[in-house]
Amino acid sequence: MSRQTLFCLDTNILVHCVREDATWTEIREEYQLLLIEPTPVISIVTVGELRSLSRQWRWGDAKLERMEFALGYFRVMPVESPEIVDIYAEIDCHFQIRGRKLGKNDLWIAATANYLDATLLTTDRDFDELDPLFLNRDWVSPVVG
Repeated sequence: MSRQTLFCLDTNILVHCVREDATWTEIREEYQLLLIEPTPVISIVTVGELRSLSRQWRWGDAKLERMEFALGYFRVMPVESPEIVDIYAEIDCHFQIRGRKLGKNDLWIAATANYLDATLLTTDRDFDELDPLFLNRDWVSPVVG
């Protein structure tokens, strides 16, 4: 029996989930994130980002309920382990030496995915350079319109 893929969800995936938009519909149908085992993980950093976005964008009750459901459903991974910190430093060094930038929150999310040997699911192209050197990444094209 083969091991099922563990997914680590980027913050933008949860934003689409909360919005219940066309991109989420495609992701839900293709990846079955609410049905698969093992349950996908999110970094604690994603929890902070999503809560901040909910305030910035003044989400109403329905979106806040969907956000709380998502945050309660997916497994939350802390970042305080020495291994995740070391992976963070390695990825950050990779970018700094090349004169490139990756957002610090994205670095934590990438380090979490790497540590868990999880496939990062994202609609963000910022992670392209990390695949396959530091992680496996599935990029989902956002639905426009």
